[in-house]
Amino acid sequence: MKQVLAEIITIGDEILYGQITDTNSQWISAELDKIGVRTIRKTSVGDNQSAIVNALQAAEAVADIILITGGLGPTKDDITKRTLADYFGTELVFDQSVLDNITRLFSARGREVTPTNRQQAYVPANCKVLQNLIGTAPGMWFEHHGKVFVSMAGVPYEMKKMMKEAVLPMLQERFETPHIIHRMIKTINIPESTLSDMIEEWELALPPHLKLAYLPRMGQVRLRITGIGKDRDALLADINRETEKVVAIIGKHFYGYDDDEIETTVAALLLEQGKTIATAESCTGGYIAHQFTQHAGSSRYFVGGIVAYSNEVKVSQLGVLPETLAAHGAVSEETVRQMAENVRVRYGASIGIATTGIAGPNGGTPEKPVGTVWIGYADGTQVIAKKLALSQERSLNISLTSNAVLDLVRKQLSL
Repeated sequence: MKQVLAEIITIGDEILYGQITDTNSQWISAELDKIGVRTIRKTSVGDNQSAIVNALQAAEAVADIILITGGLGPTKDDITKRTLADYFGTELVFDQSVLDNITRLFSARGREVTPTNRQQAYVPANCKVLQNLIGTAPGMWFEHHGKVFVSMAGVPYEMKKMMKEAVLPMLQERFETPHIIHRMIKTINIPESTLSDMIEEWELALPPHLKLAYLPRMGQVRLRITGIGKDRDALLADINRETEKVVAIIGKHFYGYDDDEIETTVAALLLEQGKTIATAESCTGGYIAHQFTQHAGSSRYFVGGIVAYSNEVKVSQLGVLPETLAAHGAVSEETVRQMAENVRVRYGASIGIATTGIAGPNGGTPEKPVGTVWIGYADGTQVIAKKLALSQERSLNISLTSNAVLDLVRKQLSL
């Protein structure tokens, strides 16, 4: 079965100026993936006719489907509609159904249709109009040289409604597509190169219809297995079989699949074992608490936390001994052990975790350079402290520290 390929073109100077973030392309490509259409390229161009034409020509040369968003407003700077009419060798004509739709929308809001708004009812003569039920800019479907072009509003909620209710069903009817299935395998605290060496033999033996990609991210590496084929059940069976093989090889560095995150994996273990956790954070500044509480239902396992940034707070709120700080400093094994155990006791939690370190970019010393971090774990039977030697970059150090302490909890709960 021939694979169906798509290109997404976003139009608007505001995207190129960095004044807005293009979220449309990401969402569209994810939706296309669900119906077996592979996005091969995403292009952003400004409100410039020659740039738009060049993008259309380039897309037509490689893709079966070209999806376009933006540049459909009623003002003079929005030129997409006129450019499409020229590109497809036609003219703009008045469409009463579009005006009726605009009138309905304005009437519901107690407004009158202005001459400028009325311009939205002019569309290329050879397009199939896709009514915009929540906005004034109609969508336009063209078929040209065996390719499908669809132009939609750039406003995300307008585009998404049109895609879901009109464009995606029409594309499924127009094209016969294979199944595309992804499986994401999550690993933590193992470098990409080390992981690659570890699974090399397995990777080289993958069937040709399964492809592997490495997606590194802040101390984690996601392995994505992608399968493409006509028989969905057979494809899923192949992916499941290969997944079992590689997870067995990865061992302790594997923590979850697909939408799992390290904190949700830890949360599932806490809930399964009926345990709770509390946090004492210095260098991570509450980031770990945020990781837990961003998920609904976290109150079932997350008790609370303290951001003990200053030594005074470490003493007054966490009970770290002043003599410990005087003798060893805030960034030390002795301090992090007290932080972890004391926050556990203070909040009555099953487990206490703690972080203290020099996140950077300043504050380091020859003895304790930037990136020096201590993490702690306490569960009432033991206290564990580990030293990390991280980077010079502050936000990276916060993420890596969070990964390390949450992975420590995961491993202890998995014993």
